[in-house]
Amino acid sequence: MAIGVIGGSGLYQLEGMQNIKTKKVTTPFGKPSDDFVIGELDGIELVFLPRHGRGHRILPSELPFKANIWAMKKLGVERIISVSAVGSLKKKIKPGHAVIVDQFIDRTRGVRDYTFFGSGIVAHVAFADPTCHYLAKILYNATKKIGWKSHMGGTYVNMEGPLFSTRAESHLYRSWGADVIGMTNLQEAKLAREAEICYATLALSTDYDCWHEEDVTVEAVMQIMASNVDKSKAVIAAAAPLIKKERDCSCATALQYGIVTDKSVIPKKTKKDLDIIVGKYVR
Repeated sequence: MAIGVIGGSGLYQLEGMQNIKTKKVTTPFGKPSDDFVIGELDGIELVFLPRHGRGHRILPSELPFKANIWAMKKLGVERIISVSAVGSLKKKIKPGHAVIVDQFIDRTRGVRDYTFFGSGIVAHVAFADPTCHYLAKILYNATKKIGWKSHMGGTYVNMEGPLFSTRAESHLYRSWGADVIGMTNLQEAKLAREAEICYATLALSTDYDCWHEEDVTVEAVMQIMASNVDKSKAVIAAAAPLIKKERDCSCATALQYGIVTDKSVIPKKTKKDLDIIVGKYVR
């Protein structure tokens, strides 16, 4: 069992990590965001990917979501922990708090990679509960273990970016009852579900968006983010040994009844490209 972590470039610098190596993965969907950093923590294999590339050089809209998740699957990852900066849409979620997200609202333009299907194969996968309940609970317990103020459950508005919200948009999302806003996690969650990988988000509140009558500044966001890096690493270190090897959640069989295309008409190239995801169902 390998645990994947998608987040900032420095997350893999965990105290006690051993046998650290860097691996480049070639995918049918282009290059991932960067090379993967693989190591062991107390005998548990961890696979890290800097979401925006080292040096933060890739826009949210430009992220190679399919390549990233396909590569995680290729590397044997069965669970992904997403560590993500978000703006808070609730007073109770203060800058510096963590939120274990359990729902999403899509406000992207529909041009991002969000499904492995198409090109001659159709599948419909349940997504009512877009994160893994089991993995989310582990993350929440880990935040409590290290004494980090956190909130279990919350709705994440996935906006397009790279600009932050207008004040009118921020108030609109609050009226919907949303909790946090970010730019990256929904597509990852969708692709992870199709790939039968458990996915959970550790959302790091960096600001109150602009509904709080305070304009969001990059300087303020980066200052809070810096203070959250060590906490995030501590959560990963605390969560990893709590995760059981066997999976009995529905994520593990999400695609079992999802493929509706007759096996005989699926193009060979499509079968080959998606073999690690659909192979056990379409052979």
